[in-house]
Amino acid sequence: MTTSPRFHARLAGALYLVPMVLGPFSMMFVPSQVLVPGDAAATLSRFTASESLFRVGIVSDLLIVLSELALTAVLFVVFDRVNRALALTATFARLAMTAMQGANLMLSLGALSVAARGDAVQTLSLLEVHGQGMHLWETVFALHCLVLGVLVFRSGFVPKVFGLLLGLAGAGYALNGLGSLLVPSMAPVFAGIVGLTAVVGEVPFVFWLLIKGVKSE
Repeated sequence: MTTSPRFHARLAGALYLVPMVLGPFSMMFVPSQVLVPGDAAATLSRFTASESLFRVGIVSDLLIVLSELALTAVLFVVFDRVNRALALTATFARLAMTAMQGANLMLSLGALSVAARGDAVQTLSLLEVHGQGMHLWETVFALHCLVLGVLVFRSGFVPKVFGLLLGLAGAGYALNGLGSLLVPSMAPVFAGIVGLTAVVGEVPFVFWLLIKGVKSE
């Protein structure tokens, strides 16, 4: 029995909800509760007091990784008919991003281990490196968004405006990822920009997939 393109599109929209819902919690809220930049002792104290929350954050990140693997496959099925080379590029970029997210989780496990030994300096270092690692995979994700935007724009079965908005989101991710690495003092500004471009660029596309799906041809 052949599954319709509309079903795959709606499945992609549903899978998109996992990182959309869990991402702000595990990637922004949890770090804000445990990390005190530049203060190892305070970080260890907050980390110890919030260990359960931190572990929930790790599980949330793991669920995001699992959902991303499935979402990557479904998006390829939806957009392969537009252009095989571009669809593969978007797929490989998102897979690379997901692999980097998974690797970054090892730093979180390392922080748990060294915090249990009372090593404040190492705990702070691992948490800070984890944060920098997010900028690395964010830059790779920018490539995925830009290529996916081209696919959407050229598809004929999704409104072109969503392709433009995905391109905007990709530009925001690239700015935050690369900018935060090159000019750390501007990181708060870049974070504010990507927060806006991500919402404007991705959320409408996700809800279009969920509500409308795509045409068979």
